Amino acid sequence: MKYIVIFLFSFMVQGVFAQPDSLYIKKKKDKDPTETPKWVHKNKVGLDVNEVAFINWSSGGSNSISAIVSGNSKLDYTYRNLIWNSSLNTRYGINQQESQPLKKTDDLFEINSSLGYKKSKGSKWYYSARLNFKTQFANGYSYPDTSNPISKFMAPGYMFFGGGMEYGKDIKRLSLYASPLTFKSTFVLDEDLANSGAFGVTPAVYDDEGNVLIPGEKVREELGILITNYYELDVAKNVVLKSTTNLYTDYINSFGNVDIDWEVVMDFKVNNFIKATLGSHLKYDNDVKTLVVVNEEADEYGEGGAKVQWRQLLGIGFVVDF
Repeated sequence: MKYIVIFLFSFMVQGVFAQPDSLYIKKKKDKDPTETPKWVHKNKVGLDVNEVAFINWSSGGSNSISAIVSGNSKLDYTYRNLIWNSSLNTRYGINQQESQPLKKTDDLFEINSSLGYKKSKGSKWYYSARLNFKTQFANGYSYPDTSNPISKFMAPGYMFFGGGMEYGKDIKRLSLYASPLTFKSTFVLDEDLANSGAFGVTPAVYDDEGNVLIPGEKVREELGILITNYYELDVAKNVVLKSTTNLYTDYINSFGNVDIDWEVVMDFKVNNFIKATLGSHLKYDNDVKTLVVVNEEADEYGEGGAKVQWRQLLGIGFVVDF
């Protein structure tokens, strides 16, 4: 009897420690990953190159080479019903044609930060606040004139800041954001461009001899409605279509005139390091006026209306993620 009791006791002890799902130990629930603060940091660097060369080509042509260097850094934070996304985007492109000066083809410095909070775990709607800032690195010219820059670093610079509602923030491929109150600041920190009233700032006041009486304003502030949309679609294997749309209208100065910024990019992935890109970028800003010839003989220009701006990109290059 003594040995039977010892055997049963040993069996029970062994069963308790060997079977955590038994009646003696409560099964531990799997921990929800959203209950733990999570940081995700990703970087991407790319180089797109296009080259054309001719040797004794009967139809003629000029040698040319162009390159675009791009960088992207993302930092995402998630904790329970809170999401904070930040990113830094940079691009710079140049083009060199035979017997012609070096030209800039692309130039971007952009910072984005978005903070969202939802009431419940299953909800797709977020209370969101967004900050966007963008400018450029180097001077821009209306080629072939390279003596008079038409844009510079922080001339212009744009900053959007506002709050609203966003749908699908936790869905990386679809996001719709609407903000009824968004502040827009346009910076033109170059004195000559500010005095000319470039990019919508108030121009300088001159006397009859051309002397500046009141300098042009270097900051233009607006308050309006901002609607943005991001959509990503797998068109085919290793082919991804990305569309980003921004619509903005100002309450006070020109309500109803909608500024449009729509970019569509199609990425073709060859392997982990080689890719091709086909892109389209369409913009319309009512504050960015064109120049029209007033007196051709005297080389005088006046301000015209705003026009649709469009840029197209096709490149093959290398990309590295880390």
